[in-house]
Amino acid sequence: MPSQTESSPARRFSAHGAHEHRNQTHDVFGVSFEDAAFDFIDRWRPVPDEDGEIQVQLTDCETGERQCFRVDLESGESGFCETR
Repeated sequence: MPSQTESSPARRFSAHGAHEHRNQTHDVFGVSFEDAAFDFIDRWRPVPDEDGEIQVQLTDCETGERQCFRVDLESGESGFCETR
């Protein structure tokens, strides 16, 4: 059975660090929001917060859907940003 990466086409996302200005966005590609968040981190190496996490704001360029994704650099865990 093919993986999601093999069967789904890459989508274009606009991404920026959650604490950066929106004018600092970059185009990234991925089959999912999570995949695009990792592409952003790999390419632009944003500075993590005091907890060692990076939060990435993503917008699907085709649908306009927006999501925030966080990645813990120490544990490698990732998921949606928590609302506070």
